Amino acid sequence: MQIGIVLPMNESDGPGAGGWPRIRQLALFAEAGGIDSLWVYDHLVFRMAGEAEDGIHEAWTLLSAVAAVTERAALGTIVLGTGFRPPALMAKMAATLDEVSGGRLILGLGTGWHEPEYAAFGYPFDHRAGRFEEALAIIGPLLRGERVTFHGRWHDVDDAVLIPPPPRPSRLPGRVPLLIAAKGERVLRLVARHADAWNAAWFGFPDERFAARRADLLAACAAEGRDPAGITVTAGVTIHDQADDNPRPGAPAALTADVDTVARALDAWRDQGVGHLQVDLRPADERMIEVLLRARAKHLGEAGA
Repeated sequence: MQIGIVLPMNESDGPGAGGWPRIRQLALFAEAGGIDSLWVYDHLVFRMAGEAEDGIHEAWTLLSAVAAVTERAALGTIVLGTGFRPPALMAKMAATLDEVSGGRLILGLGTGWHEPEYAAFGYPFDHRAGRFEEALAIIGPLLRGERVTFHGRWHDVDDAVLIPPPPRPSRLPGRVPLLIAAKGERVLRLVARHADAWNAAWFGFPDERFAARRADLLAACAAEGRDPAGITVTAGVTIHDQADDNPRPGAPAALTADVDTVARALDAWRDQGVGHLQVDLRPADERMIEVLLRARAKHLGEAGA
């Protein structure tokens, strides 16, 4: 099982975390420690009822910068809202970032969920599943090196092609892997049709919420005739320092920042057959990364852990 971290993207993720020098510092620290992957969120602005307005850096620009300064860790988006960028352009951007990173990109995609940011930046929020389905029909084939002509209800491309073609070092699979974050029958059916990996979030230990979503994925695969063994299951996990007063919204069962507790959780996720964890640290700093790395070493049975 691979283990990655979500990079801090604004001040709410930790002191000083909003600046690129700090993001770069933590990315390099985590990679040097042996972390398997580095991830970024994709949002434009947060306008939650009863909370102060907030926002984060633009995901693709930030991940491109991380690609240029790191060497080994996989780089992922958790997840890009397909409504924010035209699908053919998104495929072009993915191919270019894969080139910059030496074939380390995991392209995570989703329908989006926070309506106020769509309204603020002028993007339509209606028919998100239908728009997402059309976007996948364009992005996937382009990243496989195909020419694409597609005339849908919301998206049109005419003989689109990626030149130069999407690169991949010979040691890696032949295309950028697609990860889809999904729940609900319609979008899970799209996972079964298109995805190399599926994401569910946010959790501490595996629980009944995860079990139910996993069962829904298996049902979608059965309906689409897809072998679920061909889809890597990934899970978003939150680790929260109890001294931090900024827990992640939507993570009611976050893990405490204790090496033994986190190691037991890693064992439990591995036993569930999960192939990759994306860990959200609150706060995101060196001490919390070290807790995760020590727990990872214990989980792997490394000497001295």
